[in-house]
Amino acid sequence: MNNLSAVKNVVIAGGGTAGWMAATALAKLIGNKINITLVESDEISTVGVGEATIPPLVTFHKMLKINEADFMSSVNATFKLGINFENWKDTSSEYFHSFGTTGRDCWATTFLQFYNRSKQEGYQASYEDYCLELQAGMSQKFAHLPDSGLKYAYHMDSTLYARFLRTISEQHGVKRIEGTIDKVNIDEVSGFITSLKLTSGHIIEGDLFIDCTGFRGVLIEQALHTGYEDWSHWLPCDRAVAVQTESIEDPKPYTRCIAHGSGWQWRIPLQNRTGNGLVYCSKYLNDEDAEQLLRNNVEGEILKKPLFIKFSPGQRRKHWNKNCVALGLSSGFIEPLESTSIHLIQRGIIRLMQMFPKTGITDSVINEYNFQAKEEVQYIRDFIILHYHLTNRNDSNFWRYCSKMEVPSSLTHRIELFKDHGYVFKAPWDLFAENSWIQVMRGQGLSPKMHHPIADMMSDKEQDMFMNGIKNSISQTVQSLPTHKQYLDQYCKSKG
Repeated sequence: MNNLSAVKNVVIAGGGTAGWMAATALAKLIGNKINITLVESDEISTVGVGEATIPPLVTFHKMLKINEADFMSSVNATFKLGINFENWKDTSSEYFHSFGTTGRDCWATTFLQFYNRSKQEGYQASYEDYCLELQAGMSQKFAHLPDSGLKYAYHMDSTLYARFLRTISEQHGVKRIEGTIDKVNIDEVSGFITSLKLTSGHIIEGDLFIDCTGFRGVLIEQALHTGYEDWSHWLPCDRAVAVQTESIEDPKPYTRCIAHGSGWQWRIPLQNRTGNGLVYCSKYLNDEDAEQLLRNNVEGEILKKPLFIKFSPGQRRKHWNKNCVALGLSSGFIEPLESTSIHLIQRGIIRLMQMFPKTGITDSVINEYNFQAKEEVQYIRDFIILHYHLTNRNDSNFWRYCSKMEVPSSLTHRIELFKDHGYVFKAPWDLFAENSWIQVMRGQGLSPKMHHPIADMMSDKEQDMFMNGIKNSISQTVQSLPTHKQYLDQYCKSKG
C-alpha cells in the first residue's frame, strides 16, 4: 500500500550507535528538509560492546565531515588493519585477514594466480609478504599514506561513539526526548505507524519511523509483526559474554579472534583499555563455564562486571515494513565475527537516504530497499559461515557440527570454484572483495589445484622482477612507518 503524504517528520526510536548514526547522517545531509526526533531512555542500556569496525566507516565519516583526530581522541580509538585468526583451521595455526589488496591484480585475474605459478616453480616467499596492511599490522606499524595507500578502520568505545554523535546531531537540530515507549499507535486502515506513546503520556507523531530499539524490535517486530529468518542452523553461536580489562601492552593495530572449543574470543585494543569477549554456542557451553573460560583467557585486571548477550543469528523478513525502517540489531544480527554490525547500520542509513521518500512512501521504494538489504546481508552471512565450515578441526562436538553441516548453495559454489581453479569473483552487493575471500579460504586451509594460464605469459625473468618488486616495495614502506603507538600519541592521543 502506498502512502503519498510528504515525509516531513522522522522519528528515531532508540539511541545507541544505530540511533545516533542515523540522526547524525540525516541531520547533516538532509536535515534542513525534515524534522528529526530521537526517543531514548536512560533506563534502557545499549549492548555497547561492538568496538571493531571495517574501512567503509572511514568514508562515512568523511561524508559527514567528521574530523578524524577529534573523533579518535574522543572515543579512545586505535587503528585497525585487519583481523588475526588464531586456531581456526586447526588448533596450532593462524592467519591474518587484512584490509586492502595483496600483490597486484591484472585485468583477467587476481595476483593469487601469479603467486601460485611462482610457488610451483620453487619461489620461497609467502603470500602474506605481498600485502602492505598485513605486514604493517604484524609489525605494529601505522601512518596515513598518500592516496589512501594503507587501508584501515578503527577500534573504538561504542558508548563514547554514541555520545560523540549525539553532540553533533543536536548541534544540527535533532531533538532528543527522554522516555520509554509504552505503545506504538497504528492506523487501522493503512497499517502505518502514526505515533509513539511514552510512559509519561507524551505522544510523538511522525511520517517515517526508524527502529533502533535493539534485539527487542519494538516497532518492526512487536508492533508490526514483521517476522524473522533464523540462521542458527548455519551460525550456531547464540551467546556472548564481554569484559573490559586494563591495557598491559601497546595497542596492536588489529583485532585478535581466537577460536576455542565452542566458539571464539575477541581481543580489541583501545587507547585506554582492552575489549574482550567470548562468542559461543549455548548447546555446547553454558554461561557459567563461558564466563570462566573468558576470565582464564584475558590479560590485565578486569575492570567491569561481565555482560552477557543472547542473540539469534538471522534477519527480519523485511528491513523496511510500512513506514518503519529497522537499523542495527532491530533489523537482525549475524554475529560479531568480521565486525560487520556497524557497517550494516551505515549501509542501511545510506540506502535510506538514497531512497528517501520525500513525497510519500511507496511499495516500489520499500521493495527495492528490502531487496538490496537482504542481498547484502546474505553475502555477509555466507562469508561468516565460511570461517566455521571450512576447517580441519574435529576436536569438539561444536567443530564437528560446523565442518559437516550443509551450507547455503551459494557458498558451496564459491568454495568449489576456488578449490578447482583459484577463482574468486566479487558479486553485486557483496561487501567483501576478492582479496578477503582469498585470504580467509587460504587461511582456513583451501588451496587451488591450478593457476590461470595468463600467469604463464610472463617469462621467468619478468615473473621474478614482478614478484620481487612488489615484495621489496612493501618491505621498504613498512620499515619507514612509525609504530602504531607513536602515531596514536602524535595524531589522536586519548582525551582520557
